[in-house]
Amino acid sequence: MKITEIEIFAIHLPLHEPFIISYATYDYMPSIIVKMTTDNGYIGYGEAVADEHVTGESWESTFAVLKNTLAPALIGMNPAEMEKIHEKMNRAIYGVPAAKAAMDIACYDALGKSLNVPIYTLLGGRYHSEFPITHVLSIATPAQMADEAQQRVEEGYRSLKMKVGTDVAGDVERIQAVRERVGETIAIRVDVNQGWVNSSATLQAMRKLDTCNLDWLEQPVLADDIDAMVEIKSKIAVSLMIDEGLRGVREMREIIAKRAADKVNIKLMKCGGIYPAMKLAHMAEMAGIECQVGSMVESSIGSAAGFHVAFSKKIMTSVELTGPLKFSEDVGNLSYDVPFIRLSEKAGLGVDVDENILSKLTVFSEKVVG
Repeated sequence: MKITEIEIFAIHLPLHEPFIISYATYDYMPSIIVKMTTDNGYIGYGEAVADEHVTGESWESTFAVLKNTLAPALIGMNPAEMEKIHEKMNRAIYGVPAAKAAMDIACYDALGKSLNVPIYTLLGGRYHSEFPITHVLSIATPAQMADEAQQRVEEGYRSLKMKVGTDVAGDVERIQAVRERVGETIAIRVDVNQGWVNSSATLQAMRKLDTCNLDWLEQPVLADDIDAMVEIKSKIAVSLMIDEGLRGVREMREIIAKRAADKVNIKLMKCGGIYPAMKLAHMAEMAGIECQVGSMVESSIGSAAGFHVAFSKKIMTSVELTGPLKFSEDVGNLSYDVPFIRLSEKAGLGVDVDENILSKLTVFSEKVVG
């Protein structure tokens, strides 16, 4: 089996409502979809959702890298040879993990379809039968976030992830308002997206949140400040999760060596796809650190890829891949049974891509052939 053609689609995924986090507001999600065709007729889909603040990639740069560098490099290669695929991509260009993730995911999808097995079978088999889904609350006023939290709990959600990080005092009020509204039985996870910047501000905030019974605190400080994470972890009782501070093997080694977190948030867009995500999961497993597979707000394609990783590993204890629930139109049909996700046994990603919707959402595209 050889890759003969790669199409690249730059698309805008429409959101039901704006998605607001500490460093950006999204009225739609810019994404890159890859369609890979093999010489024996199998088609694999991949996705890249770039983020300048996390991976240093933009929507435009990701399209250019795929078109000019990665797609030409992979034409003629066997998508089953993942070690060689990643070696070739890494030799072709440094970094750009979201762009590499798109190619990686497409290779796995094509391979799974050629063998008529789900991707999780290629990763060692399915371990989890289902995961509860956490609803993500965008940054708003304390009252607005409390209202939305109450609504989602009434819909059946048992866990909430709060996006904060604009200002410490306001964030404390937001978290307290949501906890007061939903009661003590609903799990609340707080994602600061680096917004509290340093350990001092974080520790001040956590002292005021001592009675809020938080599930965990995620990435309160700047991504590269692993030492600040170590200090915070030593002084709070709440579990601490690293997200932006974990991109690949180098960061994972430091996190493990310094015991800088209780949990790590593995995202395919940060590390380069399914293959490197499994390496990070194995490292975390050996160190006894729990893992989550997180989201960059991908479509059904990227979200399904993340779920296959999560479902295949015991060390994966939570998922936050809710992008498809936020879109008014999606290129795929990943199915949620809110508040749970249960993967099917369909081959590859298990997602059918609607070519008409893909065409409708496409801003520009390019085809690379052998």
